[in-house]
Amino acid sequence: MLELDRLPADVQRPAYDRSQLKTRMVHIGFGAFHRAHQALATDKLATEGSDWGYCEVNLNSGALIQALRQQDLLYTLTEMADSSLNTRVIGVVTQALHGKGDGIDAVIEAMSQPDVAIVSMTVTEKGYCYMPSSGKLNPDHPDIVHDLENPTQPRSLPGLILAAIMRRRERGLTPFSVMSCDNMPENGHVTRNVVTQLAERHSHELAEYIQTHITFPSTMVDRIVPAMTDAAFDALEARLGSSDPVAVEAEPFFQWVIEDNFVNGRPAWENAGAELVSDVLPFEEMKLRMLNGSHSFLAYLGFLAGYEHISDCMADNHFRTAARALMLQDQAPTLRTQGVDLTAYADSLIARYENRAIKHRTYQIATDGTQKLPQRLLDSVRWHLRNGTSCDYLLLGVAGWMRYVGGVDEKGQMIEIRDPLKDQLASIVAHSEDGADRVKALIGLKAVFGDDLLHQTAFVARVTELYQQLAAQGARATVQALVTQA
Repeated sequence: MLELDRLPADVQRPAYDRSQLKTRMVHIGFGAFHRAHQALATDKLATEGSDWGYCEVNLNSGALIQALRQQDLLYTLTEMADSSLNTRVIGVVTQALHGKGDGIDAVIEAMSQPDVAIVSMTVTEKGYCYMPSSGKLNPDHPDIVHDLENPTQPRSLPGLILAAIMRRRERGLTPFSVMSCDNMPENGHVTRNVVTQLAERHSHELAEYIQTHITFPSTMVDRIVPAMTDAAFDALEARLGSSDPVAVEAEPFFQWVIEDNFVNGRPAWENAGAELVSDVLPFEEMKLRMLNGSHSFLAYLGFLAGYEHISDCMADNHFRTAARALMLQDQAPTLRTQGVDLTAYADSLIARYENRAIKHRTYQIATDGTQKLPQRLLDSVRWHLRNGTSCDYLLLGVAGWMRYVGGVDEKGQMIEIRDPLKDQLASIVAHSEDGADRVKALIGLKAVFGDDLLHQTAFVARVTELYQQLAAQGARATVQALVTQA
């Protein structure tokens, strides 16, 4: 448990009166990224006199919430570079709830507090119960089916938000804004879609109310926050003099672009390094395609090549060159950003990937690929198909994912696939012959590839060719071949 009186002198503690904080925000998904990103920005504002505090909510796992409660709602964030460490105690949490342990009604009640002006979330793409290929609500999702029958006892994120909106409305309370901080294109638009489409199934009037009174600002978030390991916890405990099970580590880089569209006020996040803009989409696309797209490329191909961390991939000059080429040759032409030096942006990403202090595992990034591929790789593939241009690095990333979900690495070891569609993927793998047949079967997965890509013969043929090359030569040799022939 974290003990403030045992912390070294160089650890920054909250320099503000925590009792003056108000629960003005409820955040769903108390994961590592939120702890290292939005909570940090809000903590910086508290040192300047802001009274905006967070009620933190986890819907499923209760261990983190329990640990947080045991140490007075405090935790540490350590920013790590190759040559420096900087730790601060984050103190802006005012409440912490676990949906299953405390009951979902307690969460809805917390969201119905009069002071709450923003509900935000980091629940990963799969938490929205949407179809990535269309951005619309998946009405067949088991949690959505449940929530339609039990609207006051929701299991899903859209169901929870809707239940809170309905309760606040019944009580005559001011509406809140709903802010997604997940890596999805137009994340605000997706959130609006799933909530209003669920509301429409209750009543048209309720959907109309949401469209009129609730805003869903889009955001773009960027910071590399690796999952904590036992070794990381042990090293931190040795340095801090006490254990912190809620601790998180991150790179020094921080970016947060927010659509300034809030119905009931917001913290002055611009004073903590955020950019408030009228249109987030160009920034989102740039980050999703250049950073997240190259991350997925490195995750699948790097994992297959035996590289545990992104920094290990960067030590391989061919992987490093391929990642940069994917960004600048295949992704940059598809972007709508204005006035941004994309070459400088790509070089800054490579430099961040090289940070050996950040142990960002390829396996971690490889999770939930069915939710990530459409926006990270496939949207750009479609752009190239429309424009008749080549995009071999993108296609190799797709082929790498296909090899990865086959469930066996290049040494013949089993890969545990973590993905909401893992059962469907396993069925496709089991019922298809390895090679062209499997590639075609995977492209037939409409939730990922939509209705169109299976009919793009050039796309299917080239992905098949790269898939077979990966199977025959391995990831390292295939990446090297693509780089050297370019």
